[in-house]
Amino acid sequence: MLAERRHQLILRVLRSGGPATVTDLSEQLGVSPATIRRDLLKLEVDGLLTRVHGGAVADEGDQPFAEVAEVRVPEKDAIAAHAASLVTDGQTVLLDIGTTAYRLARQLHGRRLTVITSNLVVYEELADDEGIVLVLLGGMVRRDHRSLVGFLTEDNLRQLHADWLFLGTSGVRPGGQVMDTTVVEVPLKRAMIGAGDRIVLLADSAKFPGTGMATVCGPEDLDAVVTNAPVDTATLTSLEEAGVEVVVAGASGDPGAPGEEGAA
Repeated sequence: MLAERRHQLILRVLRSGGPATVTDLSEQLGVSPATIRRDLLKLEVDGLLTRVHGGAVADEGDQPFAEVAEVRVPEKDAIAAHAASLVTDGQTVLLDIGTTAYRLARQLHGRRLTVITSNLVVYEELADDEGIVLVLLGGMVRRDHRSLVGFLTEDNLRQLHADWLFLGTSGVRPGGQVMDTTVVEVPLKRAMIGAGDRIVLLADSAKFPGTGMATVCGPEDLDAVVTNAPVDTATLTSLEEAGVEVVVAGASGDPGAPGEEGAA
């Protein structure tokens, strides 16, 4: 198999299924672990993935929204269902850029809420829902990422306040730091944190540790993390020491679990 074809298949596996080990990739592609390690090194140099202990995770920061939206949908829906169950009618919700925020927007239909966002897909999802007061932040359009960013967006946020901010991330470090791969989004996320009363991070299991070269905030800025699988011990300890509630969506007793109140 040609190296270029192997690289395409490796990225497809990582983007569709999350982090994978060298052994898993070796078995799926029918090549030696040494070959996979060389491939992962090349792809990391090209900025397409991040190597982690024993394997790798795909970098999603610069992928078009349409590609990322098709990845780990059931996991994102479980997280979104729990997040929606936290919100009470009459409240104001601030939704971040990203695909998990979009899955959350789909859970908010029929509610009486105010939703603030710079996420164009969230806007399109909720535009015809007359029960929702929809506030679209201004800014520069990033077409492939279906979002608005820049100083205009940040200035708008300084004039607003939300009961809830549901924040996305490209990775969470063992120390609890929230990271992002796209530098232009970092000031916007920080402005969102400043505008939110309760800050909830939405992060599926692939985001531990995930990727990211820029720090958005520390664990002390968060009130809760909603994920779809148990968090590694080091990260969990860091979050809990900072007073952050960690919720595994879909776990027994979770109000957002499928088939219970809060699911859609």
